[in-house]
Amino acid sequence: MTQALTPTPTASAHRVQAQPRSLVRRIVSRPELSSLLGVIAVFVLFFAVAPPFRGPAALSTVLYSSSTIGIVAVAVALLMIGGEFDLSAGVAVTTSSLVGSIVAYQFSVNVWVGVLVALIVSLGIGFLNGYLVMRTKLPSFLITLASFLMLQGLNLAVTKLVTGNVASDSIADMDGFDSAKAIFAADIPIGNVTIKVTVLWWIAFVAVATWLLLKTKAGNWIFAVGGQADSSRAVGVPVKQTKIGLFMGVGLLAWFGGMHQLFAFDSVQSGTGIGQELLFIAAAVIGGCLLTGGYGSAIGAGIGALIYGATTQGIVYAGWNPDWVKFFVGATLLVATLLNMWVRLRTSRR
Repeated sequence: MTQALTPTPTASAHRVQAQPRSLVRRIVSRPELSSLLGVIAVFVLFFAVAPPFRGPAALSTVLYSSSTIGIVAVAVALLMIGGEFDLSAGVAVTTSSLVGSIVAYQFSVNVWVGVLVALIVSLGIGFLNGYLVMRTKLPSFLITLASFLMLQGLNLAVTKLVTGNVASDSIADMDGFDSAKAIFAADIPIGNVTIKVTVLWWIAFVAVATWLLLKTKAGNWIFAVGGQADSSRAVGVPVKQTKIGLFMGVGLLAWFGGMHQLFAFDSVQSGTGIGQELLFIAAAVIGGCLLTGGYGSAIGAGIGALIYGATTQGIVYAGWNPDWVKFFVGATLLVATLLNMWVRLRTSRR
């Protein structure tokens, strides 16, 4: 007697295929969501209460104010996604502009020589910060806090020693100034308004950083070292090189910010830049970067900077007391952080 054989269900027959995420879920899980909602709310508020805010000239001013924060915030956001902080970024901007100015003026050379030396110094500061963090295993908060204090002292002491003043000498009449200003601080007329070239550079840096994060192997490394550095190292991710590179990226855009500062005003006060690092970090966090690393976006950091620019200028156009600016920035930071946490919890449960 023979027994009929019936096919037994295989494991693959019972495998539950992963369903593609819905469009709504993909949108909700994006790190830029909270900052996008925030910038819409800010613009609606000031459009309603401040009629001058509605004009194209006001928009130009908002974009310029945002770009001065947003350029460096892009690099700070990448560094935070990589799991680190840089508290020296604000004074590093001033350091780069002082180096460029002092080298050009004191040695009577073309200002582009000062620009190049400032670039080397800025990248060197970033490299040193990254190297010390990786070498000592100390938190980047402590390493860059020390860098912040040292650069703050050097900016003032060296400037007074070399120039006899707390500000650098004017380089407006030196060779190369006009061409450098065209790159770093030009005014571009568009219709009846004028925008600063930094706005275009800001958009370009956001686009490049977004491409780097989403379309390259280096972007995968950045997310990996920020989320699980030890696991990433075990599978061959160059953790040390990636993090040092991120610190040097902050140095690069701090240099760019410093060059704008120099060629927009042709001399630099040695005490400026203190507190700017907190605005860079705030823009990144408002834009969706987690303090724990491994999550965030360059677009979000750009929107976070736009919220700052719209808030600071909107308060002025509305005729409110400007002493409230930092309060509103802090409140926005708190709300964005809580919203980011809520979004992450909701998406992780689905």
